[in-house]
Amino acid sequence: MNNRVLFTLSFVALSPACIAQLPSSPSVRVGLDNLQSYSRLFENKQIGLITNHTGVDRRGRPAAKCLAEFPGARIVALFSPEHGFDGKLEAGIKVADQNDPQQSIPIYSLYGETKKPTSAMLKDVEVLVFDIQDVGARFYTYLSTMSVCMEAAAEKGIPFVVLDRPNPLAGRMVEGPLMDKKFASFIGLHPIPVRYGLTVGELARMINDQGWLKDGLKADLTVIPLGNWTRSTWWDQTGLPFIPPSPNIRTLDAAIAFPGICLIEGTNLSEGRGTDIPFLQFGAPWVNALDLSKKLNALKLPGVSFSPTEFKPTSSKCRDQLCQGIRLRITDRDAFQPFWTGVKIVESLYREYPKDFKFLANHFDRLCGTGSVRTAIEQKKDLTELQKRWLPDLDQFRADCRPILLYP
Repeated sequence: MNNRVLFTLSFVALSPACIAQLPSSPSVRVGLDNLQSYSRLFENKQIGLITNHTGVDRRGRPAAKCLAEFPGARIVALFSPEHGFDGKLEAGIKVADQNDPQQSIPIYSLYGETKKPTSAMLKDVEVLVFDIQDVGARFYTYLSTMSVCMEAAAEKGIPFVVLDRPNPLAGRMVEGPLMDKKFASFIGLHPIPVRYGLTVGELARMINDQGWLKDGLKADLTVIPLGNWTRSTWWDQTGLPFIPPSPNIRTLDAAIAFPGICLIEGTNLSEGRGTDIPFLQFGAPWVNALDLSKKLNALKLPGVSFSPTEFKPTSSKCRDQLCQGIRLRITDRDAFQPFWTGVKIVESLYREYPKDFKFLANHFDRLCGTGSVRTAIEQKKDLTELQKRWLPDLDQFRADCRPILLYP
């Protein structure tokens, strides 16, 4: 097993070499493309829709338009997550309520004064629908938005429907520690790994199956599944355009790196926000780029290489400062272990720059879902021993996933 904290969720594990030889799958149909088989859920219903700019079908039509085409169906409320309805706001910025100017429908913010729909927001809603693209990493607030909306629907006795979308990172691998409940926050509510290997629909099923909603509530849940998607399908094999789910996840490579390079967000280095390639480069004014790139490449981390670079962020950390840093290149995405790569990068920074490097400890621990990673780095312990401790939990997670998987 060579201590890799990386596990397949597929029913039949295929080697990276075999996967590379497979042809691209037929064009994938998202849940929104498969509505007609579930018309009974929407006909003559008043619909609440949780969505943003990613909630479109294969032809680019928004979910609200598709749902409103059912006889007697009417969209009565829209709900927007972090980054806003059009996905343009930067991370952490509060989103204001607004109105859809074309349809005079309220767009309630779920990343402002409240993160959970209130009874007043749901008063006219007969079915609540979720259609948002995630990135396959636990610390992404769209997942938490889905969970608290499931909870609100369960409390009100409103059916909850997830229009499923592909996991951009495919669905064969899980990686990293399960979140310790004491580190739960809106960037991670449930005990799942950092890279969890499920679609949002499968995750909704797992939340329900495991009783993770408040007080063990169960939602009246329907997942409208994908068509032509398998666990070995990466986003660029779906035939679907890549729509950046948030302002700083601009490419598939950025999404693939995100489960690891986002750990830099929990330090005083720039993770590349305010540059043209966020999450694919990182650095700080005090880094020696050439020296650090040599040390990181010497680690021989699978599926990735590092080269020296410099950049000047126009926003976020190190704004308007010339940073020396590292450009990350994914050389084999099937072998690449993003979370472990992020952990080893942070360990290297801590050891190489003891006077300059700082943890943003609370945030770093929330990202990891545990304080053990930071503690092990600070105490200069062997991190492979920490890896080994994650293995039983990941095995159990895989077992817990089996009843809720929708795709081979």
